[in-house]
Amino acid sequence: MTDRLRLTGVTRAYRGGAGVRGVDLDVQAGEVHALVGLNGAGKSTLMKLMVGMLRPDAGELAVLGADVRVAGPDRWARVGAVIEYPLAYGELDGRTNLELAARLRGVPARRIRPMVDDVLAELDLHRYAGVPARRMSLGNKQRLGLAAALQHRPDLIVLDEPTNALDPAGIILLREALLRRAADGAGVLVSSHHLDEVARIATRITVIADGRVVGRLDPDGVDIERSFFALVHAATTSRARS
Repeated sequence: MTDRLRLTGVTRAYRGGAGVRGVDLDVQAGEVHALVGLNGAGKSTLMKLMVGMLRPDAGELAVLGADVRVAGPDRWARVGAVIEYPLAYGELDGRTNLELAARLRGVPARRIRPMVDDVLAELDLHRYAGVPARRMSLGNKQRLGLAAALQHRPDLIVLDEPTNALDPAGIILLREALLRRAADGAGVLVSSHHLDEVARIATRITVIADGRVVGRLDPDGVDIERSFFALVHAATTSRARS
């Protein structure tokens, strides 16, 4: 497999001791890699580092083979991401938001309309194509942000808690969309605290606690939640004793 994303010894510290420390992690072409942890474990910080929203204090981070510090627009155009909040301009309707996202990624003009039509159908957003984003429910805004991140068939997909606000139908549509893109060769990294959902699609599951990778879970394992809490408890106990 080919690296889509690689972190080696990545550290980013905040005042008060929060952040991430010495993280090694990779995402390969054709896989869905899940990052799981409790609230405050450091998932969102890692995601921001991966898409260039933050810079590491130490370590190496490569996106599609380029150091994150020097990756240019052509590299970032091959990435799709939703970090914390979906990008949507409230006064623009669904279609216009998607067209703008495509233009910002350098998609040729002749490809934009059919591409937008495809993702509107894929995520069942056609009925909202003409609705201003400010009038959409939280769930449909989330679908719109995910559509903008996925529509250009990126080589690397980074999604932070992507099922937030989605109803069961939306979760299934997203699951199928991610599996299709992984089958086409994309590397997908998804953070979540919903173990049952990520286990349905993940090739690998990495557990993070207190800003560190503390272990991995088998997506096909029995009682995956018990295994998760055992890893987190062991890591927390070890830190308290040290």
